[in-house]
Amino acid sequence: MEINFYNRLTNSLEKEKVYGDKFVEWLYLTSSGKSLSHLVCKAPISKLYGALQNSSFSKGKIAPFIENFNIPMEDYLPESGHNSESPYSSFNQFFIRKFKAGKRPFTLNPNEMPAFSEARYFGYTNIANEEKVPVKGSFLFPKELISNSTWDKTFEDGPLLLARLCPVDYHRFHFPDDGIVLDEYRVSGLLHSVNPIALKAKPDILITNERHVTILETKNFGKLAYIEVGAICVGKIIQSSGLNKGQNFKRGDEKGYFLFGGSTVIVIGEKGKWTPSQDILDYTNKGIETYLHLGMTVASKG
Repeated sequence: MEINFYNRLTNSLEKEKVYGDKFVEWLYLTSSGKSLSHLVCKAPISKLYGALQNSSFSKGKIAPFIENFNIPMEDYLPESGHNSESPYSSFNQFFIRKFKAGKRPFTLNPNEMPAFSEARYFGYTNIANEEKVPVKGSFLFPKELISNSTWDKTFEDGPLLLARLCPVDYHRFHFPDDGIVLDEYRVSGLLHSVNPIALKAKPDILITNERHVTILETKNFGKLAYIEVGAICVGKIIQSSGLNKGQNFKRGDEKGYFLFGGSTVIVIGEKGKWTPSQDILDYTNKGIETYLHLGMTVASKG
C-alpha cells in the first residue's frame, strides 16, 4: 500500500518511505498476522520490544537507519554527555533526539497556533460527539478519545487536528500556547500500529489504543484536549514536563516524548475558537496528510 502526503515545505506530494512496512502489512493484512495481533499489540510485548531499544546493542541500528531515511543529523543535538563521534548510547536515545537551538522556531503570532509535533496532519473544522470523523478509511469518536464525561460538552462540535508521527520523525511533542493544566489522566488500552495500513484494516485503533489526555486552558485558543496515543513497540509515553493540575506552561515548551515507535497526537478544541490551516483542510478532504515542521502554523484563531 502506497502512502502519499503533501509536504508544505516543498509544496509537493511525496511518497512516504515506511519503516517496518512488511511487518505491518503481515500483521494487519494476512490471516496469520491477524491471528497473532491480539498478542503482539498488548502492552507487555510492545513495551518489552521498546525496552530493548535502550540496550547498547541497539546502537548498531542507528547508522543504517539514518542512511536509509536520509535524516539530517546536523539539525540535532547528541545525547547529554556524548559527542559527535559517539552521539547516542542506544537506539532509543537517538529516537528521542533533540533539535539544536533555533532549528525549529515557533510562530509567535498570537492568532496562529504552532505545530505541536513534527508530523503528518489531518484537520477538521468541527466534529460532534455523535459523529464519525473519517481518517484513511478509519473513524474517530471524540467522546471516546477523551474518555471523560466531564469534558464531553466542552469539545462538542469543535475543531480537531491529528498529527501522525512516523518512526523517522522527531518524537517530542510541545505545548502550542501559553496556558494552565486543568486536568490530566491516562486511558489504558492496546498498542496497535497507527500506520495508515493498520488504520484502514482496524477502524477503532485510535479509540482503543493506550493514551494520555491533558485538558489545557490556553491564552489564545480556549480549552484544548491534548491526547497522545501510544502505538505498537512504543515503550512509553513520557510526560517530561512533569506538569500537574494548576501548573502553567509556555508556547513551545516540551510537553513530553514517545519512546521507540510511531505514534499520534490529537488536539481537539472548543467550537469556533480556531480553525486548522487551509492546506491541511484541503488535503484532508482528499484523504491526504500534510507534513509540517514543528512550530509552523497549523491553525488560526477564530
